Amino acid sequence: MKKLTGVLALAMVCASAYAQDQKAAAAQTAAPAPAAAPAAVAAQAPQGLQTEKDKTLYAIGYYVGQGLDTFMLKPEELTSVQLGIADAATGVKAQIPVDDYRVKITDYIQEKQSARAVIEKKKGDEYAAKAAAETGAVKLSSGIIVIPVTEGTGAYPTASDMVKVHYTGKDVDGNVFDSSVEKGEPVVFPLDMVIPCWTAGMQKIKVGGKAKLVCPSDTAYGDVGRSPKIAPGATLVFDVELISIEKEEAPAAPAAEVKPAAKSAAKAAKPAKASKSVKKAAAKAVKTEAKDSKLK
Repeated sequence: MKKLTGVLALAMVCASAYAQDQKAAAAQTAAPAPAAAPAAVAAQAPQGLQTEKDKTLYAIGYYVGQGLDTFMLKPEELTSVQLGIADAATGVKAQIPVDDYRVKITDYIQEKQSARAVIEKKKGDEYAAKAAAETGAVKLSSGIIVIPVTEGTGAYPTASDMVKVHYTGKDVDGNVFDSSVEKGEPVVFPLDMVIPCWTAGMQKIKVGGKAKLVCPSDTAYGDVGRSPKIAPGATLVFDVELISIEKEEAPAAPAAEVKPAAKSAAKAAKPAKASKSVKKAAAKAVKTEAKDSKLK
């Protein structure tokens, strides 16, 4: 629901700006137009986006569309979505009691995600079958496939290690969704804080080595995916290079000159002496307790 809310919020921004442009356009075209005007408009239409504002609004709409891609909307379904966005963004009263549809929205999202996951898993299974047949490929019990590209000469990392890597992540159609190579800077992270495919797969690569990791969806982002670039049920493919295993530096030993300070700290840590009044009160309490015990 949070993902949908974010998508719709962005959509409202787009629709609001679009609606304002539409109102301005309507005002300009309210007066009778010369006979030649329709032909002029038709000639301009194929040219598409003319101004930077047009392009900015298009970019907003495109990002909204990417967020809706998971739902695999048909043209008539998209029309209903656009109508709802436009009404909300322009202050038009909702045509239905929208709050009553929250449960149905959730059900619809889950239905569409499940349907998309089935399609993606089939594609992933076909890709994995071919990948497993490649020279040197190793298939783990989890379904993860490790295909060596360049053999490393260093040590294998463990699941608790911090590693420095370069990577490019793609879907099985070859669409890149993330890449440290494109960003020009390797990344450092603990292997036990990433997707299971990385935790297990990277332990099969020596430092200095390069490999391809094929990650079934249940070792990556599952049936939910990561909108807008990773679909539900998607098998992911990573080209990885293990640059190094990052070791934590050992704390420096205390210098000799700090010993006097250590003594002072130890002295300061000793319990403070009780005052005479506190001692008297404590003694009286002990006597009273002893007297009560004798009376019992």
